[in-house]
Amino acid sequence: MKVEWALLSVSDKQGLIEFAAGLRELGIRLLSTGGTGRALEEAGIEFTPVSQHTGFPEILDGRVKTLHPRIHGGILARHDDPEHRATLEKHGIPPIGLVVVNLYPFARTIRRPDVSVEEAIENIDIGGPTLIRAAAKNHATVTVVVDPADYPAVLEELRGNDGETALETRSRLARKAFRHTAVYDAAIVGYLERLAAGTDHLPETLFLDLVLERQLRYGENPHQRAALYRPATAVPTGLVGAEQLHGKQLSFNNYLDLEAAWTLIVDFAETACAIIKHSNPCGVALGATPKEAFERALECDPVSAFGSVVAFNRRVDGEAAESMAQLFVEAVIAPDYAEEALPILQTKKNLRIMRMPFDRAAEDALGELDLKRIQGGILAQDKDLYYTKVEDLKVVTRRSPSDQEIAELLFGWTVCKHVKSNAIVYTRDRRTLGIGAGQMSRVDSARFAAEKARFSLEGAAMASDAFFPFRDGIDEAAARGIRAVIQPGGSIRDHEVIQAADEHDMAMVFTGVRHFRH
Repeated sequence: MKVEWALLSVSDKQGLIEFAAGLRELGIRLLSTGGTGRALEEAGIEFTPVSQHTGFPEILDGRVKTLHPRIHGGILARHDDPEHRATLEKHGIPPIGLVVVNLYPFARTIRRPDVSVEEAIENIDIGGPTLIRAAAKNHATVTVVVDPADYPAVLEELRGNDGETALETRSRLARKAFRHTAVYDAAIVGYLERLAAGTDHLPETLFLDLVLERQLRYGENPHQRAALYRPATAVPTGLVGAEQLHGKQLSFNNYLDLEAAWTLIVDFAETACAIIKHSNPCGVALGATPKEAFERALECDPVSAFGSVVAFNRRVDGEAAESMAQLFVEAVIAPDYAEEALPILQTKKNLRIMRMPFDRAAEDALGELDLKRIQGGILAQDKDLYYTKVEDLKVVTRRSPSDQEIAELLFGWTVCKHVKSNAIVYTRDRRTLGIGAGQMSRVDSARFAAEKARFSLEGAAMASDAFFPFRDGIDEAAARGIRAVIQPGGSIRDHEVIQAADEHDMAMVFTGVRHFRH
């Protein structure tokens, strides 16, 4: 059906004037509301105010303006139904063949830290979603446009098809419209659920308002399909919003490793480097410079570092780039890169170079839940953002750790938090010496970490992500020369474990917090 009337009511005015002008050139009459009408008037574009069309003014501070039979009758009438056509003629309702609507910026509003509940509620659009859903339902004859990016194509189709759009176009735009309102409602429900839940409970319902960001070549294995999705109501953040400066497209596994690398490295305030393989660190170190941090991290396990992901929490300079260029690396991520560093790294044709500025406060404020899929449902939990401080430590052995040992223990504890359970980490001089990850028993993790160590463990520190169920892990560590231990505590055999540490003249501290990573 040829479009004779179009209704325009948009919050996002991008491209509005050009689109409206094009519609008028085609002889299409325009209906509009408040702010949209003012924009058209200022641009000198002829339109009919909705209140004039309905014969009823906007009321309740604009809360009610398009909810009227002369609007929705014109949108929802089925033109293949004689009774519908007769009803329109009887009441003098012209058919509205084009509905152009986008909604109040609710998601953007609630992201403001100072937003009040009253302001959030006022940004819940009522008339807009109703118009969109009505037009999308009747897409057999009505074209609905919710995205300014679609204006040029719709206008071109109207021009080339005597004021009509194809059913295929209307169907595609209707699907997009229903997605638009679904995402909008999900943002509202999510906000209200968070208000109701407060800080004591997780929400009663979770809506995953995700849109496709990009297709991936494949998943964990080539026979699995994969894609990256992002929240529909937010600008891309985190790794999804990171800038890729060079290299092949990121794979499914690259994303997992980069996420593991980044969440680990930003836990350090000092200059640090982490080398990640299969989501586990195979080397982590602090250094005076990024180069020193990288080289010290690499010394932990240079064999496993082949084909790894490398993360820095400082700008990568030329010296660090030169050093890293000697190793085959899948990807590198850092807050920034010095001008002289990029050409060095870009000599590696396939190296994925990611730039991701870091803001600790912003990272912690994101507050999304950590979700894990299981058969038939989804598990949800808070992100593990707990940071252990010196004052949190409880000395449980006769020997207290020295200040140097405390600093070493906290370094190892930070790394251990990011190692798959059961996790044991040996460190000295703020670098990892051996890492035991994912073993089925804690003593096996202790042995494996020692076997991986390329340097003597004499005088080193040990971190354990959970308590020792038996003293055997302490005996194993003592035999390797470990002098200080950090662990959560909480075992029914803590007294036996402490006794073992005392027998070996080891210093041991409890954190009271566990960091399992499954």
